Amino acid sequence: MPSALPATPLTWIDSAPGDVPVPIQWGVPWPRGVLVEAAPMQLRGPGEGSGTDVDTWVTARWPDGSVKWTGHAALAGGAEQRELVLAADGGGDEPGAERPGSVRVLEEDGAIVVDTGVLRLEVAPGEDAPIRRLVVDGREVGVAGRIVASSAASAQPQAPRREHTVRTTGIRVERSGAVQAVLRLEGHHEVDGEQVLPFVLRLYATAGSTRLRAVHTIIWDADPERLFLTALGLRLQVPMRAALPDRHVRLAGSEGGFLTEAVQGVTGLRRDPGAEVRAAQIAGRPTPPQGSWAPEVSRRLHHVPAWDAWTLRQITADGYGVAKRTAADRPWIPAGGGTRSRGYAYLGDVQGGIGLGLRDFWRLVPTQLDVAGARGDLAEVTAWMYAPSAEPMDLRFYHDGLGQETFADQLDALEITYEDYEPGFGDARGIARTHELSIDAFAATPSADHLAELAAATSLPPQLCVPPSRLRAARVLGTWDVVDRSTPQRARIEDRLDFLREFYRGQVEQRRWYGFWDYGDVMHTYDPDRHQWRYDVGGYAWDNSELSPDLWLWTDFLRSGDAGAYRLAEAMTRHTGEVDQYHVGRFAGLGTRHNVQHFGCSAKQLRVSSAVYRRHFYYLTADERTGELLDEVASSEEALLRVDATRKVRSDVYAPDRRALAIGLGTDLGALLGAWLTAWERHGDAAAHEKLRAAMSGIGRLPQGFFTGEALWDLDARRFAVDRDRVQVSHLAAVFGMVEIIAELTDLLEDEGFTAAWHEYCRFYLATPEQQTERFGAPLQGISLVPAYSRLLAVVAADEGDTALARRAWDAFHGGLDDQLNGNSLVAQEDWRLRRIDGPGVLEPVDEAAFVSTNDAAQYGLAAIANLALIGDDLPESAVPEATAEPAEPDAARVSDAAAESDAAAEPEATAVPALTSTKES
Repeated sequence: MPSALPATPLTWIDSAPGDVPVPIQWGVPWPRGVLVEAAPMQLRGPGEGSGTDVDTWVTARWPDGSVKWTGHAALAGGAEQRELVLAADGGGDEPGAERPGSVRVLEEDGAIVVDTGVLRLEVAPGEDAPIRRLVVDGREVGVAGRIVASSAASAQPQAPRREHTVRTTGIRVERSGAVQAVLRLEGHHEVDGEQVLPFVLRLYATAGSTRLRAVHTIIWDADPERLFLTALGLRLQVPMRAALPDRHVRLAGSEGGFLTEAVQGVTGLRRDPGAEVRAAQIAGRPTPPQGSWAPEVSRRLHHVPAWDAWTLRQITADGYGVAKRTAADRPWIPAGGGTRSRGYAYLGDVQGGIGLGLRDFWRLVPTQLDVAGARGDLAEVTAWMYAPSAEPMDLRFYHDGLGQETFADQLDALEITYEDYEPGFGDARGIARTHELSIDAFAATPSADHLAELAAATSLPPQLCVPPSRLRAARVLGTWDVVDRSTPQRARIEDRLDFLREFYRGQVEQRRWYGFWDYGDVMHTYDPDRHQWRYDVGGYAWDNSELSPDLWLWTDFLRSGDAGAYRLAEAMTRHTGEVDQYHVGRFAGLGTRHNVQHFGCSAKQLRVSSAVYRRHFYYLTADERTGELLDEVASSEEALLRVDATRKVRSDVYAPDRRALAIGLGTDLGALLGAWLTAWERHGDAAAHEKLRAAMSGIGRLPQGFFTGEALWDLDARRFAVDRDRVQVSHLAAVFGMVEIIAELTDLLEDEGFTAAWHEYCRFYLATPEQQTERFGAPLQGISLVPAYSRLLAVVAADEGDTALARRAWDAFHGGLDDQLNGNSLVAQEDWRLRRIDGPGVLEPVDEAAFVSTNDAAQYGLAAIANLALIGDDLPESAVPEATAEPAEPDAARVSDAAAESDAAAEPEATAVPALTSTKES
């Protein structure tokens, strides 16, 4: 790293870690040609002096081979690290060289051993309990760490439960640096002799830290008709050496507090053991020798109950209850409750213990924390990702098909519920879910303040990022610029962008969009008659990335640095990348269109599994699981051999063919370009680079370029056939990330034919009928989503410096073109204010914006951001409309019709249609 390279400022996205240091991981972009190779770096606070060691690795490269993105890991915390920069480490060590205090990885007795200097972790492959030992200060404080699970053969709550045998079949060191080591464990569950539910468990160990970060992914491949999950958790056993009064349990509440208990309590008794004894037990310190206690207590201590088990059950997002009992054959005694637990438990004694926490504990309900066996020599603490006290998980499809046996029936039903149903396609097999957990090892029971900081960092892990100006200077992740409120016109648009983001943040909470499979997604369309999102109406329910809300939120964060935008986008990426995408089975590599259930729609498509929606999170965090998701779709075109997305509306004879595979030059192409570009810049993937070049060249040679609509791809030769000469328009082609990924691609690779074809598409999609007739012989039909497509005009206007075209782009964005072309209800809404709805017409009071649908919000956001960056200087003063005095009444017809027109997603493109007709992608 050149010594002249200036230090990179870093900001905490929301709050900095407390005084207890915790492991952190983040990404940094670099302008092209600035950084040749990764080199030792440090985190430094204000002023001079030594910094904190940082692991650095390359996560992407520019075409010239220079570093584009780096990933970093460090231990951060304390007041001196509230303001940080990333700077060159003057020590001169080679990357990966061991330094004093480095984490060490070795093999001993058939186990992989990781030594952080303060924690020794032993992990053994091939065992049911792969986390063999956690050792602090030479003592075992945790043993036999494992995944535990059970299931039933029916959805009935009283159905017998079968304990799973969870096998770890492989382990490898995925990353090993001076600061952090990452172990990747994989395995499966065994139920009634069947191997199901493959999983991946990553363990992150950091030098100088006794905290392990655990990231668990389970892939659902079981038959939903025969297996109903009843419990899924991470459990560790804890050796208990001290006397019963010196054994401690802590369970986190909602406001930073804890239930503070001992296995055998000596406070509140009829006789007082002494103030020093009571204070020590509450603080978790060793109590004085019992001989020094008041004899009225010490000689009667055997009469004081010793409690063996505790449970904290968060079955809903709004409430948890705590109970404890003395033995398995004794009743549970209520011990309190609250709203939203931070999801952290401690079990141990004055000689050591384990803290175990689950991130998003109350958001990913039903969840649970259990302590058991606390009276014995080996107790256990479990963080349940699916609570055993909840009803069995039921992943069967939600209706019986309603007689929709033929494509004709299914297309007819689409016209009423907007649901694209097909027997056998509403299948959960292949989806996944990822949870993040924390495992803390202690040499003794920690103080309340110490535990509170660790619980807070589990509930909301601190996250570093470079500020928007530094991100912008690196010229990464598409077309955007930092927030600019320098004119009333700009400020008006920025206010609306803020409104949309904050509206969805509020809706997540008010509508309780939480749960094991649901958290992170938002709903698609609103029903103003019921004052309710259409959670139960076919294709209008869960959004599943429709029209790119993930991309909008990430771009919003890049330019604003807003913590709310980041947390929304982070949760959405964790959800859509796992739950809405298939990872194994016949649909692997594809995602599912929006539905009442995330997996319910029969439209299985690349547009949902798109790498375009995952790249931001990967590059900003260097998250290994997200990198795995990106690798899964690196050759996702192969999935189109198994599923023809347009099978229901084809008028030609077509069967998927390796030598002539139909690729839509819209939603398919955008996803493929994103997958190939990401594989190339992350891994230097030569095949991905070849496919990028060939695709660009082929599109440039098609007589109608992007207006061809669909072209045939040879999977083996990696090229398009270029003899198709027709015009086919889809209004969805460029609203699933294609605009954004092509902006990156044309900046990286030169291809004059491709660039010309793209500019032609950008110019003519919203050209006047006369201009379209001159080019194509007739006006293009089916043009809609005009405000969204305004950013295509902006691309050409910016590249050519065409002020008149820039004005037309702004007219299109604000709905100023012909009314029949408008396709976003937001542009027709002058008064953007919330309307409070309460009373008997709603379950709970809500803030309503009936004019908002997620399609419109996402595309309004993306178009506004791109237009401000490209042609912001041409924004006309007339773009600031007068605000109405009172909140507008919801217009049910407008919301319903505009949303439906914006997203005819289940009506796919046909491969052979008359020229100049409109088709709709599925």
